[in-house]
Amino acid sequence: MLLAVTTNCLEYRHKSWHYRVWGAKALAKMGRRDEAIQYAQDSKGLNEPLMAIAEFCEGALLDAGFVEEAYARDAMDATNATTNLTTFKAAAKKYPGIPKKTILRDLVASQPGQEGKWFAAAKDAGLFELSIELANRSQTDPRTLIRAARDFAVKQPAFSMAASMTALTGIMRGYGYDITGIDVLDAYATVMLAAGAMGMDEATVKENVRAAITASGVGSLFVQRVLAHQLAM
Repeated sequence: MLLAVTTNCLEYRHKSWHYRVWGAKALAKMGRRDEAIQYAQDSKGLNEPLMAIAEFCEGALLDAGFVEEAYARDAMDATNATTNLTTFKAAAKKYPGIPKKTILRDLVASQPGQEGKWFAAAKDAGLFELSIELANRSQTDPRTLIRAARDFAVKQPAFSMAASMTALTGIMRGYGYDITGIDVLDAYATVMLAAGAMGMDEATVKENVRAAITASGVGSLFVQRVLAHQLAM
């Protein structure tokens, strides 16, 4: 019976994954893994679900114990959840033997120009240095940075300081939606909170903020005006 189903599926010439998936599954069920994967790969087309095809190929390789090959060939195309954070968690769960930092960097590389959107995933994984690196490589929502900075001001003050300073810089670059003076004040407050946890001199921190404002272009006057009282000599 399985052979008959397989033959009928394989003979269906139109490369629609909706139909061909059954042929691929039947081949895999019979232990013909390489043929199943090749058949699935041959199903790719302009209007075909590339993620579903990648998921099948990845699953076939993982079931056979070829973890490294599955990761190298299909993991990035086969993993795409509703948010970047859930995408990262899903990939990390499938590949517990691969360092989380490696997985995250590969996911980031699969979406060039969107590095800042992986900030929360890196932060959630405890990869604090990487999260700041990503936040500085492309646009990241300042409010997301401020919330993270506030949450980690005591536990990870160096991260908190970097995140809040990046938020201020982002605001001066015009990042964020409907940014107000309250957001600027919140970012500055987290800078000072982190500075206190690190035992930094307040005058030095204020000078660092002034330097960041001076070095910025668009939006710097807005931030400077909001923080005029806080940064007064």
